[in-house]
Amino acid sequence: MQFLLAFIVAAPLLGSAAALLPAPPGLKGKSPEQAVLRHGVTVTGVILAAAIALTLGFDHDTPSRIQATTDISWIQALNVRIHLGVDGISLPLLLMTALLFFLCALYSYFKLPAGPSPKAFVALLLVLESGTLATFAVLDLLLFFLAFEMVLIPMYFLIARWGGAQRQAAAWKFILYTLLGSVVMLLGLLLIGLNSGTFDMVTLASDNGRELSHTTQLLAVLAIGIGLAVKTPMWPLHSWLPDAHTAAPTVGSVLLAGVLLKMGTYGFVRILLPITPDGMATFAPYLGAFAAVGIVYGSLACLALARKGNKGDLKRLIAYSSVGHMGFVLLGIASMTPTGVNGALFANIAHGLITGLLFFMVGALKDRYGTADLDTLAGATGAALYGRAPRFGAFLAFAAVASLGLPGLAGFWGEMLALFGAFDPAEGLSRPAFLTYVAVGALGTLLTAAYLLIVVRRVCMGDPKAGPELAVADIQRYEFAAWTPLVALTVLAGLWPAVLLGLTDPAVQKLLAGGNS
Repeated sequence: MQFLLAFIVAAPLLGSAAALLPAPPGLKGKSPEQAVLRHGVTVTGVILAAAIALTLGFDHDTPSRIQATTDISWIQALNVRIHLGVDGISLPLLLMTALLFFLCALYSYFKLPAGPSPKAFVALLLVLESGTLATFAVLDLLLFFLAFEMVLIPMYFLIARWGGAQRQAAAWKFILYTLLGSVVMLLGLLLIGLNSGTFDMVTLASDNGRELSHTTQLLAVLAIGIGLAVKTPMWPLHSWLPDAHTAAPTVGSVLLAGVLLKMGTYGFVRILLPITPDGMATFAPYLGAFAAVGIVYGSLACLALARKGNKGDLKRLIAYSSVGHMGFVLLGIASMTPTGVNGALFANIAHGLITGLLFFMVGALKDRYGTADLDTLAGATGAALYGRAPRFGAFLAFAAVASLGLPGLAGFWGEMLALFGAFDPAEGLSRPAFLTYVAVGALGTLLTAAYLLIVVRRVCMGDPKAGPELAVADIQRYEFAAWTPLVALTVLAGLWPAVLLGLTDPAVQKLLAGGNS
């Protein structure tokens, strides 16, 4: 178990270096390009297999205990350690990350985005995987910061070199926003570590902020929270996200929505809730307010983009939907209750599966039509995917109803639990304020259903003989292989939520109790 976790974090870096080397003669296949893409599929597949093995070997009877630990002294002067481990909070995120990277590598093998060297593409993809996996596995504040920052450069180049229109501006906006947020976050992490004498997240969580004064906690929550809120993204620090998603290649959008946004919300749960509880209690009503505004703002922006005549880009619409969905995650965290935090963690996974699937399909739709503009796709009567490409239309409709939170699918449980947590927030928090946030969040669910049903009507329905004179290919085999696991997991998590909640709940209970089960 210890070896498996270390392997999962380090192997993508080794695979990235190997991707830049010439392929052995016997493994070149038809071309060097095919060889390096096959290498990406192989490495991400091995990482996924290791993550599954780690999950099977995980002691599910004690998910609140940190398992598969590695703890080695690194920088003695600052008491910084290479400390790795997983519990019921981080394990689902680790597994989902490994799955999404494998599916993206598989998809890219058949549909490589236009751009420079495939070797560079695969190498950057693997560096990105190592950084995201490390973020969910490390248990030291400075290592968390390094892993958090490690993803910025590869994602910048994936957008800037393999993206679409306006990719340079979108890439610069992405990296400037996240870098500025990270600088502020580093100050907060240093404030905690230097005042408490340790950067170890397990020790700090067990101490539950007793070594930190109230002022120190307030400053730490403000600084770290800004950095995490930018990555989440929380309204009004979200404006980099629609541009980045619109310009990014398909797999870049999938990974940005499915994995990178989760790094921000994971930081709230892993660092701020257990280490600075008094500071979080002070800022929780404000966090809840921003979350509630983000839910409605994201939904209204999507409604505006979905309306006929507004030239709404489908990728941009799905990006704004993420602002709303992540608002539910932040609202659950702001409640500071086991119910709300469990809902936030469940919504994290659900959003990664469902929105990853949506971005896969919108990218495929753009490849078929040459555009993601909703008015162009719908034409005069509708894009009529049900008639032109029925399996594609069925997959898209499924992803849409899953995203709007249909009961029985994964999207329902996270948002419902987050609202339940906010309905009865932690002791000391203003219940009238949180009841207001619940009412606003409930309005957001109605608006979400409205814009997604409009999208389904305009893209899936219509006269197949009218509209664009273009034969639309139905789902290809490689698309079916990349999308089906996400569909299956969305159904599984919706019908059997105890699979995920059984892991997260004991760990959340322990975290909120200051390390005491």
